[in-house]
Amino acid sequence: MRHAAKKAPPFKRTSHDHGHCVEDALDRAETLCDAQGARLTDLRRAVLELVWRGHEPIGAYALLDALRKTHPGAAPPTIYRALEFLEAHGLIHRIESLNAYIGCDHPERPHVSQFLICAKCSTAAEIDDPSVSRALSKSADGAGFAVTRQTVELSGLCPTCQREARA
Repeated sequence: MRHAAKKAPPFKRTSHDHGHCVEDALDRAETLCDAQGARLTDLRRAVLELVWRGHEPIGAYALLDALRKTHPGAAPPTIYRALEFLEAHGLIHRIESLNAYIGCDHPERPHVSQFLICAKCSTAAEIDDPSVSRALSKSADGAGFAVTRQTVELSGLCPTCQREARA
């Protein structure tokens, strides 16, 4: 399992205090929800912690299985409502091609992210390059197209899988 370092370039991971980054993500979520007048319930917090636990995209049913260890009565609607809340408040992103979720590196500000997804190990990293968003919006405007949602997912090989392929 690869771990992301806060604010490090995608896949350029050297040292990482995983416990600190998870706690940091949960603390930031609490602060943001308080500021937005939203309630980060214990259940929503537990789901967010599970999303952040591995720094890898995780699907709803894998989350449900993990959540049932601490919340035995959890059912699919439980997880989907929690995911909906977390996504609506910018705390997680849905990676469309994997039908999975990943923690947001920058929940404190609205942004359009792009994702680098390893085709071999499914590790994903969020990048936030406003110039990419602007270029896509400009091209869409030029075509007379009104964008309602922008999702950019790039598939390739992470550095670890590249090294393994060369070995």
